[in-house]
Amino acid sequence: MSQIVRYLSHPQVSIDLTKPVPSWSLNEQGSKRVAALASSNAFLGTRYVISSAENKAIETATPLAEALGCHLEIREAMHENDRSATGFLPPEEFEAVADQFFASPEESVRGWETAKQAQTRIVGEVRECLRSRPSGDVLFVGHGGVGTLLFCHLSGLPISREHDQGPGGGGCFFEFTGPWGIPNACWKPLETLTA
Repeated sequence: MSQIVRYLSHPQVSIDLTKPVPSWSLNEQGSKRVAALASSNAFLGTRYVISSAENKAIETATPLAEALGCHLEIREAMHENDRSATGFLPPEEFEAVADQFFASPEESVRGWETAKQAQTRIVGEVRECLRSRPSGDVLFVGHGGVGTLLFCHLSGLPISREHDQGPGGGGCFFEFTGPWGIPNACWKPLETLTA
């Protein structure tokens, strides 16, 4: 039986300017979306749940791992692209800088980790995890930016924001056949897993 590998981005978060972005939590809507997913049978057959160490990713992954009876593995290097040089940016400014991040993957935009560096990091993490898990479905829980960079790599596409998960605050996924297949579709809202 084929191994199914899914990459899920965390859903909506509460913006808390008193905390660093990696410490933000899911907001009420994001938490409800995760709870609905956890109470479904969407991930039957999943044996491994692997999460970024950022709080919002862990808050997404924990209920899913608990529902599946799986151990949750936390991977420090699966974090979102490093944007600590700017910290929080207002939405319009963030979108403009994110556009530059994807459009110039070899350049550091305003001190951010480059898209190429972030892609190399997330691809390496996912590859290492799958190498030691040759069978059983795997769920990775992470972020839209590095998830898009992973999608581009797996699909053999140049880095482009054209392949980003789109507006809406996250909570999207794509899947591929392990150990290293091409995604069978672009990002989809997590609700399509339970439809």
